Amino acid sequence: MKKILMLILLLPSFWGCKKILDLEPVDQMTPETVFNSEKGLELYTNTFYSATQILPQADQIFKDNFSSDNLSDYGAVNNVSTFLQNGFDANQASGWDWGNLRTINYFLENNTNSSIPAEARNHYAGLARFFRAWFYYNMVKKFGDVPWYNKTLSDADPDLYKARDPRTLVMDSVLSDLNFASNNIRAAKNASSSRITRNVALALKSRICLFEGSMRKYHTQLELASTAGEWFREAADAAEKIMGTNMYKIYNTNNPQSDYRNLFISEDPVTDEVMLAVVYNNSLRRWHSANWWYTSATYGSRWSLTKSFINSYSMLNGSRFTEQTGYATMTFMQETQNRDRRLEQTIRMGNYARSNGAKAAPDFGYTFTGYQPIKFTLDNSGLDGKAENYNSLPVIRYAEVLLNYAEAKAELGVFTAAEWDKSIRLLRQRAGISNASMPTTIDNYYRTEFFPGLTDLNLIEIRKERAIELVAEGFRYDDLIRWKAGYLLEKPFMGMYVPAMNTLIDLNADGKADVSFVTARPASPVAGVAYYIINGGSSQLTEGTRGNLLWLSNVPKVFDERRYFYPIPLDQIVLSGDKVKQNPGWLPLTN
Repeated sequence: MKKILMLILLLPSFWGCKKILDLEPVDQMTPETVFNSEKGLELYTNTFYSATQILPQADQIFKDNFSSDNLSDYGAVNNVSTFLQNGFDANQASGWDWGNLRTINYFLENNTNSSIPAEARNHYAGLARFFRAWFYYNMVKKFGDVPWYNKTLSDADPDLYKARDPRTLVMDSVLSDLNFASNNIRAAKNASSSRITRNVALALKSRICLFEGSMRKYHTQLELASTAGEWFREAADAAEKIMGTNMYKIYNTNNPQSDYRNLFISEDPVTDEVMLAVVYNNSLRRWHSANWWYTSATYGSRWSLTKSFINSYSMLNGSRFTEQTGYATMTFMQETQNRDRRLEQTIRMGNYARSNGAKAAPDFGYTFTGYQPIKFTLDNSGLDGKAENYNSLPVIRYAEVLLNYAEAKAELGVFTAAEWDKSIRLLRQRAGISNASMPTTIDNYYRTEFFPGLTDLNLIEIRKERAIELVAEGFRYDDLIRWKAGYLLEKPFMGMYVPAMNTLIDLNADGKADVSFVTARPASPVAGVAYYIINGGSSQLTEGTRGNLLWLSNVPKVFDERRYFYPIPLDQIVLSGDKVKQNPGWLPLTN
């Protein structure tokens, strides 16, 4: 059995379509040796968590463009993504990879041993179908129509390079997998939030159904708008089932200045709220590199939040920051006063200090906008230049379930104060907002800045809340795609307001200057001050010698209609004998 398990673990996960689909998984692996006991089923399905690469792995959560928020409207980075530039074409495409799927289908085909109780077989089949649903969700998000494979293929199978199946067929099959998983995976809560349970399957169902409902509603070219409501109802129903179990809650110890961030910096997952996590452990030397990524001028992307997003955080009393007099020209210290407590747990500001007790202002060696993230970083500065973070990383949180529930209900037109109170209100109360009641007037700033075509007050508030609560957790790109709001990816990276150049600025009221904005580094620099060069090209101020920071505004960003779906890699089109057709707008060789 040990040999067999090692071979399973060694199954390649990045082979191309031809290489993986026409091979036996492992010559020595037979149904008799692996599928003859419940323990064998357990050992096989354990490989789905890592070997298939379907769940986010290690640093992928905050590094990868498409599974993190590196490609988003509210995150400034060191370079504009090639995907948003005119030079990107189908020659650079990748990801048309079905190897992980074959491992799952092989299990489902061979999990038929009647000597194993049906409940156990269905539990493990549910796990396999959970992972198949997540696999296909990722593929459909990226490419749109894809071929549906629910069997292992030989090199003689005529379906090896078949044409893409309709979206309806694929997503109906995904929903069938999710329904089976959420009905058959065992319901017991996992003590470490590291394993798939029935509620985790329901949470994924709520996520996927919300995505699909939004795609069908807002992407009218799909001609599926009449079916959007069915998916929104499925999303709301799945979320409501989780809510009804009372197994999870919003983590709230009445410490609004720390409760939110503790979800992301704790070594052990906070299982009150975290439903599924990638677990790290210092004593086992299972580490990741969040500190290095966010506090390095070269290793990471210098990911920094943008001014318009920071503006969306409310005041502590629940009023809107953008309704404060003079909000647009407030300095960093002024704008960070008395705000939603999640802000101080998301960026460096105010009294933020490292583990040695020293206050730490935003470091312009690591941020382009002034809004430097701390959500996933530990306060120990000794971890900044190494991959030794041991804080576990949430993959699915109960907060997301509540947000999915609220949005689905609002899309269905049945969102009332009762729905608000058991979803959004709980999140705002945890954030220390004294008046967390359902708003009665539209947020005109947020609507104008982000969603000018949206008139529904509830949807605007829910989208705003979703962005704040889930910032940097990898949801934003997918949200913009499903809402057909890719135009926001063309926005310039705008940062904090700078009242004057050549002036020493204290960012955190510790009596020490932190930064000065200049055209050239002075001959006699002040110790401890970062000199941010305004060069008129990659770095500018909106009003010349004052105004908001602009980063890379000289590099055009393009998000046209075709970019809602990624191009099919050209080699896969060739291998299919042109059965697989390219997505609209992506010419074969040039832009």
